Amino acid sequence: MTQPAITFACTCEDSMTLDGRAISRGCARGGETASLRLAEQLCLSQLDRFRAALAEDVPVTVACTAQAPLFSEVAEDAGFTRPLSFVNIRETAGWSDEGRAAGPKMAALIAAAAVPMPPTPLVPLKSEGVTLVLGRDEVALRAAERLAGTLDVTVLLTGAEAVAPLRSAEFPVARGRARAATGWLGAFEVVVDGHALPRPSSRSAYEWGPRRDGAVSQCDVLLDLTGGAALFPASEVRQGYLRADPADAAAVEAAIAQARDLVGEFDKPRFVTFEAGLCAHSRNRRTACTRCLDLCPTGAITPGRDSVVISAEICAGCGACAAVCPTGAASYALPSSDSLLRRLRALLLTYREAEGTSPVVLVHDAHGEALIEALARAGEGLPARVLPLRVNEVSQLDLAFFLSGFAWGAAQIRVLMHGRRAHGTEGVFRNLGFSEQVLAGLGVPDHGAPRAAAIETDDPFTLGEALRALPRRGLPFPPATFVALGAGREVLRQAGRALAEGMQRRDAVLPMPALAPFGEARVEVAGCTLCLACTMVCPTGAFTANPETPQLRFLEDACVQCGLCATTCPEKVITLEPRLNLAPDAARMRVVKEEAPFCCDNCAKPFGVKSQIDRVSRKLTESGHWMFRDGRQLALLRLCEDCRAFAATDGAVDPYAGPARPVAKTTEDWLRERE
Repeated sequence: MTQPAITFACTCEDSMTLDGRAISRGCARGGETASLRLAEQLCLSQLDRFRAALAEDVPVTVACTAQAPLFSEVAEDAGFTRPLSFVNIRETAGWSDEGRAAGPKMAALIAAAAVPMPPTPLVPLKSEGVTLVLGRDEVALRAAERLAGTLDVTVLLTGAEAVAPLRSAEFPVARGRARAATGWLGAFEVVVDGHALPRPSSRSAYEWGPRRDGAVSQCDVLLDLTGGAALFPASEVRQGYLRADPADAAAVEAAIAQARDLVGEFDKPRFVTFEAGLCAHSRNRRTACTRCLDLCPTGAITPGRDSVVISAEICAGCGACAAVCPTGAASYALPSSDSLLRRLRALLLTYREAEGTSPVVLVHDAHGEALIEALARAGEGLPARVLPLRVNEVSQLDLAFFLSGFAWGAAQIRVLMHGRRAHGTEGVFRNLGFSEQVLAGLGVPDHGAPRAAAIETDDPFTLGEALRALPRRGLPFPPATFVALGAGREVLRQAGRALAEGMQRRDAVLPMPALAPFGEARVEVAGCTLCLACTMVCPTGAFTANPETPQLRFLEDACVQCGLCATTCPEKVITLEPRLNLAPDAARMRVVKEEAPFCCDNCAKPFGVKSQIDRVSRKLTESGHWMFRDGRQLALLRLCEDCRAFAATDGAVDPYAGPARPVAKTTEDWLRERE
């Protein structure tokens, strides 16, 4: 029998209370209960207990992050090769006025930490130190002089101010204004207008030679000391682009120090995984979904031919695209959505198994981690029923995350954000609103406070007050236990139907606001000609054709409300209706329109649609077009593709034949007629 894993929980010199019975419920790995071992000073006087556990050669979890470097060093010295993980239960649970009641929370935190996270995919960047310094005055020259020994520097002055020339040309200096810039660390390209080189005879100030527009400069690092507008949106997160006000000496010093370090090979996380085949942006030169393009704060997303294009080198990882992508083409990878959902599920279900009630999930990133720690050290700490969940960026949260959290038993979900809204958070607020709409539509009572909302603050005490003010009421049904399987859209449907089941609203059809990623595409049947253009552009297969007979079918569960069908339809008979249909019928293909096929006049093979063939034949007859006057060409339309080829060949039908062309007249002919 396999020896169970070991989990250490320490009272940290009796500064907090541990409920061993409750905590043991969270000590599970792969379905096996781990061995819970309690301590009072594990990092000092009881360190031998940790060394002894390492000798047992089983995975070890230490419920302490403050001394994680020490424990990691001891494990390395001991040659420990098994998984060693850490989880913080001190600042997040034990150091609180409600610490004695935090046993279920500690169990939940330990269980969530045990969920394995996949490795982070990386994007390589390489910089050889070629640096372009943009400036307006001597500050740019002084900065370049300090960097010249480390980097390959070029200075581009705006020419707006008189600048004394360098005594010797240690590095190139030119004049010009950066009109536009693209790229990232190691691959910048700057378009310069008014580019000019200095005259060698420049005396007290630079004098410039002939100017030209549209010059292009390529570099690895951009140091912008012009004091003007930034060259990039959300410029503070564009790697390799450093910007400082030339009047702020401290900011200039910091930028110079950062520039020196930008030489070599670097790895940055690949924040977003993208599958172009699922993208609903465009088809056949028709543009529909632009949700990610509208929200991306860095310009990392650009329109492509059939899909958007996401630059992993520019992406700063806000996750706004993944939060609003209706098809799952863009999904967050740090960690992946399914890994985060597994951690959320473990957190909530373990909390309930440990007899916790009315849990509040507090989702936060690095900003929130600092506030939680400050609240624990200088305030009342987090309430015992508040379960903190760390993510890379709170703006990455999609709708499946929120609905799944409620389905698994969260009484409330709060997203902790900066007091001043950061770039890319619009999508999360949209998803919070969608969640509230779904819960309200199902009749879930809110007890005077929204179930899903944001807490926007930079003050830990304001955070504590907001959490303690939440009503202590759970959901009116037991939590679901489904395992999140499939892409985000499949999980969203699972969660929505679990909530409907809990509220006994299995056939609920909930109206939703615009931009909701689900709904119905209504077809005005009388105007539909069964051209099936909508089926050729639908990225999710919501509209499909029947290969056996003229038929248009629709699957509501697959519709993402991208609008490609509506923009492509030549008859303009398709309209979108955002709604969440939780009834079983939404998962069944239904026939929107069908007609009898037309049968070939020669072989009786069915092809096309009878009404279309009859209508086209009638219009061509009524038009009097020369090509259809003798009836032979018109008869070809009533033949299948095989018979049509034989009939055209055997009947010597020339599709390019026409009436005799008029004789061309020369200038002499026109003059003769005038006489």
